[in-house]
Amino acid sequence: MASIVADGLSIEFPLYHMAARSLKKRLLAKAALRVRTDESNRVVVAALRDLNFRIGRGERVALVGSNGAGKTTLLRTIAGIYEPVGGELTVHGEIGSLIDPGAGMDPDSTGRENIRLRGLYRGMDEAGIAELEADAAAFSGLGEFLDVPTRGYSAGMNIRLAFAMATAMAPQILLMDEWFMAGDADFMEKAEQRLTKLVQGADIMVIATHDFAIARRWCTRAIRLNAGRIIADGPVDEVLAQMDSIPATPTPAPEPAG
Repeated sequence: MASIVADGLSIEFPLYHMAARSLKKRLLAKAALRVRTDESNRVVVAALRDLNFRIGRGERVALVGSNGAGKTTLLRTIAGIYEPVGGELTVHGEIGSLIDPGAGMDPDSTGRENIRLRGLYRGMDEAGIAELEADAAAFSGLGEFLDVPTRGYSAGMNIRLAFAMATAMAPQILLMDEWFMAGDADFMEKAEQRLTKLVQGADIMVIATHDFAIARRWCTRAIRLNAGRIIADGPVDEVLAQMDSIPATPTPAPEPAG
């Protein structure tokens, strides 16, 4: 059964080029809550700090909070991109990620080759890969650009290809960053039905969002993060009611890690 369990989960990122003693002192003095020196005398940022939660089958969870709160870092940690430095994270179920359109794509390979690579990574046989290729090619609408290296793709083209590949398969756990919905209007209108079907079909859905309308429409629970910590966890309306004074403005690009 699909589940996500965090027990004392912590993530830290080292800050390189911070050897100058005076600079380190100033930074540590101003950001003592999230910046420290580790046992190797490196300056590190505490991106996530001692998170405890359990997400079970049937839950639709919105990660909310200001920029830098840790929403995207938590999504990437659940996806297996970041490794905890403290605590434990246990994930049961096949994961599908709509976090970063460039994640897992080889820029020197064509769109078509990247589709096939994705199929191989998912352990699909040749027939399954051929079906995935046909579906992603048709849905992305990239036409002849599907045979061009993705290095030359625009941001919108990358989103089209990544969205087409990710939504062609039905994961048990769906991870989303809301900026994946920032494609051009014509494409997103076409994608709406497919995305809704994907959300409804997943056992668990977790989305990082600034948009209260998205959270209320798709989610049953909200986890509010602030400075890498969980400060509220409960029904969507209850958590968002605490944030009414914060503008619900979607961000057009992924937030920086942390």
